[in-house]
Amino acid sequence: MEEGEEEEEESESVRVKDILLKRKIGKGSFSAVWKAEHRGTGEEVAVKQVFLSKLSPRLKSSFHCELNFLSSVNHPNIVRLLDFFQYDGCAYLVMEFCAGGNLASYIRFHGRVQQQTARRFMQQLANITLLETNLFALMVLLNQNILLSKPRDDAILKIADFGLSRTVRPGEYAETVCGTPLYMAPEVLQFQKYDSKADMWSIGVILFELLNGYPPFNGRNNVQLLKNIRSSTGLPFSQMILLGLDPDCLDVCSKLLCSNPVDRLSFDEFYQHRFLRRKVMGA
Repeated sequence: MEEGEEEEEESESVRVKDILLKRKIGKGSFSAVWKAEHRGTGEEVAVKQVFLSKLSPRLKSSFHCELNFLSSVNHPNIVRLLDFFQYDGCAYLVMEFCAGGNLASYIRFHGRVQQQTARRFMQQLANITLLETNLFALMVLLNQNILLSKPRDDAILKIADFGLSRTVRPGEYAETVCGTPLYMAPEVLQFQKYDSKADMWSIGVILFELLNGYPPFNGRNNVQLLKNIRSSTGLPFSQMILLGLDPDCLDVCSKLLCSNPVDRLSFDEFYQHRFLRRKVMGA
């Protein structure tokens, strides 16, 4: 789903070619997401319907980047694109359906998760090593575009909605601001050039939110949010949670949420961190 989309449920079946759009489960300014059925195979799928006439040139470019990326990638932690077609002024992306919903809904329903669950989820995010080869996709990660294969702790995470992605070569920088402020790195909030370390900040926000049930920093607006980040002397863990955390867990979270990107963990450092390298009990 895109930024600004709201989860909803509408019983309004519509048939488009071989796809039966059964229930609208998300809606944004430029698209809608449906729970659907492929009439030929009977498979349950998710369909992203994009209203092409509503896309500006910049959004069209972002949409084509998303389509090209999903068409070319095959990774267990990235939602699979099963089909694509255009019909009556709309583009339809037919994707695998993830019954667990998104990570934001999961946290709202379950609250904070156990440390071993947070580790398992972080290990899955770290597994997207293909984004560190060839060209790196700046994903602007947020918990709304991370889906769960099922509504359980042993779910497989699937990153979806790459409409806000930017593709840059290693060592290059992006300049366009996009995403949701609570997950934006300070350099992005300040309209500075940014690189893959902006994603590392977003991963840190997600890890903190998994452990606590709420994001590390808030603000009435972007200016206040940035001020709160800059004035922070430490991560706002409650003492009760802090006492139960593995030192490696606290270390990786703190190093991901360094406001200065120079001091922040790189992808390789995150991937090799002791917290992720340790085997999850029962995994």
